[in-house]
Amino acid sequence: MYKLIEPEVAGGLGENTELDNSVFPPLVKKLNYEFEGWLGGDILESFPCYIMTERLKKTIESENLSGITFDDVLISKSETFLDLYPDKELPAFFWAKINGKDYKDDFFITEQNGLAISEKAYSLLQKFNVDQADIEAL
Repeated sequence: MYKLIEPEVAGGLGENTELDNSVFPPLVKKLNYEFEGWLGGDILESFPCYIMTERLKKTIESENLSGITFDDVLISKSETFLDLYPDKELPAFFWAKINGKDYKDDFFITEQNGLAISEKAYSLLQKFNVDQADIEAL
């Protein structure tokens, strides 16, 4: 049983993101996630990328879930974010690179460019803040 998850969108690709727009989805070489707001989600999205908090990353790694690797992400805050949340501290985030192959892995990207997760991954994510994510059966 797999599920489709659409995480909270708390911002977008920042000006320091390096990507190749000649392909679809765009190929991101360096990710800068710029926060506009944040409702506390442990997994966030800005097409075509996902980021996760360090605590979620460590749990995924300790459970040996497949179809995902992690890389550094440059985090920035927009002027809007700074105006709305001048004292808000953000936790450490990591770029979640989804490289799973269909239903063999715990994480993979569907043909419609959605994020699919296995039952094992879903059970794990339920222990974290995914309240703002839309999750439905695949």
